[in-house]
Amino acid sequence: MRIAALLLAAGLLGQSGADHVVRTADVNVRGLTAADFPRVQRLATNVYTFEQIDPTKRTVTVNNLIVVSDAGVLVAEGQGTEANVRRLQAAIRTLTAQPIRYVVVGSEHGDHTGGDAAFGSAVTFLVHPKSKPAVERRLEGPVETVGEKRVLQLGGTEVDVLFLGRAHTGGDLEVYLPRERVLFMSEVFSNRIFPSMANGYPSEWIETLKKAEALQPAWFVPAHGFVDSAAILTEEEHNYRAAIDRVVSEGRRLHDRGVGVENAPASAVLEPFDAWTRAGNNAFQALERVYVELDGGLK
Repeated sequence: MRIAALLLAAGLLGQSGADHVVRTADVNVRGLTAADFPRVQRLATNVYTFEQIDPTKRTVTVNNLIVVSDAGVLVAEGQGTEANVRRLQAAIRTLTAQPIRYVVVGSEHGDHTGGDAAFGSAVTFLVHPKSKPAVERRLEGPVETVGEKRVLQLGGTEVDVLFLGRAHTGGDLEVYLPRERVLFMSEVFSNRIFPSMANGYPSEWIETLKKAEALQPAWFVPAHGFVDSAAILTEEEHNYRAAIDRVVSEGRRLHDRGVGVENAPASAVLEPFDAWTRAGNNAFQALERVYVELDGGLK
């Protein structure tokens, strides 16, 4: 009981403390090792997540959504290396003999697309027009663009590929299963990772998260961080929006006071979010991006 109380005070457990899940994105802090991955979790009938440690991140996961049907498989997001994509493919083969038909490119960044060539030429990639130039050179299969929304009927499952607005990149795509109420967020949401905003759109990101919340999914599935229970992920999605809102409000406060961006991290009040995984890596660029936005430099 004392350990749980200490973790709760440190912001590492949920508010109830009853779930006894260490609230972190760091594999080591969670008490896991590389041997515990990859992990597959069933969210609903024929709907699964895949979690794998990315070698470029070392201590955090890159996650996928897997939708299985008798008309083939859709995978949301890739992995950063071809070896990790092959592990993903092997996991899917334990679930179904159906081939992968679609891969949704939620984020154009290399930790999600670096291994996409391993999917081969029989897979159709769905990508936002803004992200297409950055990723198509890595892909062997045909590439189709999704501007705002594309509805796929995969056997008896409706899969909505959505662009809810600019957030982590200019071309973030999400995947929503309306019947199962599962929303794969890609890098619009990471569980307990300090927001990585070097190429992001801070104020628009907040509005994109609000649009996601308006769908009222049962599951908010993050691109990074653990796929915890539905209740925890709902709580953490709201915490993530609060973290971005804090970065934006602190950036605006310091910018308006004339504090130079190089001094912003030392002056910003970012608690409790500055205790999140990778805060030391991401805080400066996040505040810098707010300054760029306020100066009209985002395109």
